[in-house]
Amino acid sequence: MRDEGLDRAIDAAGGIAQLARKIGISQPSVSNWTRVPAQRVIAVETATGVSRNDLRPDLYNEQAGAAQPVDPVDAARAQEYSLLATLLSAPPSKRLLEQLAALTSDATPLGRAHAALADAASSAVAAKVEREYFDLFVGLGRGELLPYASYYLTGFLNERPLSRLRGDLTRLGIERIANNSEPEDHVAILCEIMSGLADGRFGASPEAQRAFFDKHVSPWMGRLFADMESAGNARFYGAVGALGRTFIEIETEAFTFAN
Repeated sequence: MRDEGLDRAIDAAGGIAQLARKIGISQPSVSNWTRVPAQRVIAVETATGVSRNDLRPDLYNEQAGAAQPVDPVDAARAQEYSLLATLLSAPPSKRLLEQLAALTSDATPLGRAHAALADAASSAVAAKVEREYFDLFVGLGRGELLPYASYYLTGFLNERPLSRLRGDLTRLGIERIANNSEPEDHVAILCEIMSGLADGRFGASPEAQRAFFDKHVSPWMGRLFADMESAGNARFYGAVGALGRTFIEIETEAFTFAN
C-alpha cells in the first residue's frame, strides 16, 4: 500500500507514468514503490512541488527523531548535487526552467556558473531542451555522451568501477531502487547519493563521505561535465556542464584541504 506522501506526488504529477517521466525512470519502478526512496526524494520534490517533509517525514520532519542540524555549507552542497541530479536524470520541465531562470548569483566561480545556467534557462524552450537531452544522453542506439563511471574509467559499461561502487553502497547501507534500469554509476544517481551524504540522510561520517567522493566521483565526473560543456549542440546542457565542472573542482579542492 502506498503511503500518503507518495500518493500526493503521483496526484501532483498527473499519474504514475507522468511522475516516472518527470524524474527519468521507468514506470514499473514507480509502480513498485510503497514510499519515495530516500535517493529520489529531492528529484520528486522538484518535479511535483510536494515538499520533502511530506514525502518522507521520517527523514525530514524536524519533529521526527533527533536528527542533528545540517551545517549550512553541507546543506548548500547537498542542494547543488540535488540540482545536478535532477537535471541529469531527465530533461527539465517548463516549470523547472522558470525556476532556474530565477537563480541568484554572485561574483564567485560557482555564482557565475549559476548566472550562465539562469541565462540559458531563461531563453530555453522545454521541447528543445528535451531533444538536447535525448541527443546527448540517449540517442538512437546511444547518445553523444555516456554518463557512467565505468565508461569514463574503462571505456566499457558495467565494469569493475560499478561492482566496486555497489560494494561500497552496501557497506554504507544505501539500497538499490527496485526495478531501476540505470546502473548505480550513472552520474545522476551518484549526484543523488552525494547529496544524501552531504545533508546527513545516509548517516555517513565525513571520512566516509570523502572516501566515497575520492573513489567514485573525483576520478571521472569532472571530465564528463567538461565534455558536456564543450558539446557542439548543447546550449542548455553546456551551461549544466559548466556548473557541474566548476562545482566538482570546488569539491575536490575542499576535500583536499580537509585531509
